Amino acid sequence: MIPEIKKILYVTDLSRNAAYAFRYAVRFMKSFDAEVVILTVVKGFNPVDEVPVVVQMGENSFKKAREEALKNVLQRLKRRLDNYAKRELSEEEKAQMTERISIEVQEGDPAVRILEAAEADDVDMVIMGAHSKEVLKYTFLGGVTQRVLRHIRKPVLVVPIPKGSFELSFKEDDTL
Repeated sequence: MIPEIKKILYVTDLSRNAAYAFRYAVRFMKSFDAEVVILTVVKGFNPVDEVPVVVQMGENSFKKAREEALKNVLQRLKRRLDNYAKRELSEEEKAQMTERISIEVQEGDPAVRILEAAEADDVDMVIMGAHSKEVLKYTFLGGVTQRVLRHIRKPVLVVPIPKGSFELSFKEDDTL
C-alpha cells in the first residue's frame, strides 16, 4: 500500500528554475489534499569570516542585520507566492493555498537544514528542482541535491528543468 502524502516539503533557492518545481508541489498539494512547507535556506557566514564583521559592526548590530535579512527573504517569498497564486490559481484554490502553505526561512548549510526540516516537520515527501548551470549542463544533480539524496529517509521528487527557455519566462518577482 502506498503511504498517504499529507505534508510536503518544497525546497527552493529562489532561482527562476526553482519556480518550475513549485508547480509540482502545488499539483501534489491539490491531488493529495496535502499541506506544503516551503523552505529556503540562506547560507550563513563561515564562523571564521563572521568574527571580523561582528567586531566591526558590534554583536547587536550584526544580529539585527542578520534578522532583517532573513525577514526580507521571508517577505520576498510571500510576495512571490501571492503573485503565483494570482496568475495560476482560481479564487477557491488561492484560499486553499493560503490555509495549506507555510513558509520557513532558515540560515545555515542548505543540505543540513533541508534534512533537519524534513524530520522536524515530519513531512511525507520532499520536492526540489535539479539545477543546470550552463557550464555544468551535463552534471546530473547539484551538490545540495546530491547530499540530501544521500542522507534523507523520505521520498524525494527531483524535478529536472525542461530543455528550452522556461526559466526566462518568469519575472524576478515570480520565482519561488
